[in-house]
Amino acid sequence: MALTDFLDPVGKPGPQTLPDAQTWMQGRTFYGGASTLIAYTAAIRAFPDLPPLRAAQVGFVAPVGETVETRVQIVRQGRNVTQLRSEILCDGDVALTAFFLFGAARDPNARHPAAKADDVAFDPDDAEIVMADKGPVFIRHHFELRRGQDFSGKGPPVVRRWLRLKGDHGLDPVSQLILVGDTLPPGAMRAMKRPGPISSINWSFNILDAEPATQDGWWLAETNSQWADHGFSSERLRLWNTDGAQIVDGMQIAAVFG
Repeated sequence: MALTDFLDPVGKPGPQTLPDAQTWMQGRTFYGGASTLIAYTAAIRAFPDLPPLRAAQVGFVAPVGETVETRVQIVRQGRNVTQLRSEILCDGDVALTAFFLFGAARDPNARHPAAKADDVAFDPDDAEIVMADKGPVFIRHHFELRRGQDFSGKGPPVVRRWLRLKGDHGLDPVSQLILVGDTLPPGAMRAMKRPGPISSINWSFNILDAEPATQDGWWLAETNSQWADHGFSSERLRLWNTDGAQIVDGMQIAAVFG
């Protein structure tokens, strides 16, 4: 099923049951990129004349299931920047809250490019396939992953993978970024003493290119644990295109159980 069909009910009044929802599950809830995309889709459908998305702060409050209701409110609209809140409700309670910042381009008073990706170990077409028929339901159904670093197993708390969506779903480029940007497990996975569940609690990201593009749908994604203790990990999330240009810069707190 195309993602456009999955998203079709989003923004309509009252609770809406999303088709094909079970293929986007990660445990008891939607995968974070899919639930964030629902909130973003509700926002741009409610206010279609917004400038480009520049940043977001997302709180994964409670499990998001197949029946959702959305609520969108502009918090402030200025000459160049619009800030709005988009929420997902399940059974009447807030399950996700997102604060989106949209901003029109201005003549730059400061300019310097983000650093290019370092140590890109493999071209995605030549890289080793990983997570084939493994992992959460949403990975098995919707993503293709390949190794993006030259080691596996225990090591530095960094996970780097080439990834792309299976098939052409007709999404605009920014919606694609949101959908793929939270795909990888936390880098703290490599520092865990024993197997156990891990769960995203929040996700904050900046979009560095309002018109993102890459080759053949491939993105190089990385999660890097900056600190882990007391059952939590502070993670940096980055996304580059196939030219090595950074497109997304983000942070996240993940819960580490077990």
